[in-house]
Amino acid sequence: MPDATHTSAEQAAQPVTVKPLVEIQGVHKFFGDHHVLKGIDMTVKPGEVSVIIGPSGSGKSTLLRCINLLETLSAGRIYVHNDLIGYREVNGKLHDLNTKQIATQRREIGMVFQRFNLFPHKTALQNVIEAPTQVKRQSKAAAKLKALELLEMVGLSDRANFYPSQLSGGQQQRVAIARALAMEPELMLFDEPTSALDPELVGDVLEVMKNLAKSGMTMIVVTHEIGFAREVGDTLTFMDGGVVVESGNPREIIANPQHHRTKEFLSRVL
Repeated sequence: MPDATHTSAEQAAQPVTVKPLVEIQGVHKFFGDHHVLKGIDMTVKPGEVSVIIGPSGSGKSTLLRCINLLETLSAGRIYVHNDLIGYREVNGKLHDLNTKQIATQRREIGMVFQRFNLFPHKTALQNVIEAPTQVKRQSKAAAKLKALELLEMVGLSDRANFYPSQLSGGQQQRVAIARALAMEPELMLFDEPTSALDPELVGDVLEVMKNLAKSGMTMIVVTHEIGFAREVGDTLTFMDGGVVVESGNPREIIANPQHHRTKEFLSRVL
């Protein structure tokens, strides 16, 4: 008769396989004849901070836009939480989702852009409650309560009734982060969130992102902030020319890049 205790111990010793929250499989993207993404494969586990670096024009931002359904794929598949993004599969064939289905998928994915894209005629608080009340049909009272919590989290509780024109660039970007979080997404995408900021304002935004990472939020971050990648990133991916050149532990890649293109890039930005 098998030893149940022994069997249980063996099972306990087995590594637990965590299914990725994001799976990117063979993704290609063309803009006319311009081949921007050339077969991207990537996975991101729940709670992981995946940082993407690379020169301008390498396809980093386009990849984020494909994940968030702002661009359609030319080939390949993207899954977020087992859901095929942008399509449904029937007998091996892909069919486009309708606008309502795409909007439902997009609710689960928050995105923060280089430019803040706040409504200029609405206060910080009004910007944050806009999507929950209009898209999720939350009551204004519930949305306001959550929005005030989020503004406090990003250090702007005293700026709730300020308009974007009354806020610095760093403050506007922190409102944009609070706005994305108001939809309670499973995944946050950051597309060079500090690149449009004056250097002295970058730290406040990065601090909010660090705290978000500590809270367990799954994040994909396109950035040139190598210090953030080293300190906060769980994985670092270097892209160039529409392909993944190198990927792995951020500290190891930054200290000892294996590919000559990674070495060249890091020598310029460090």
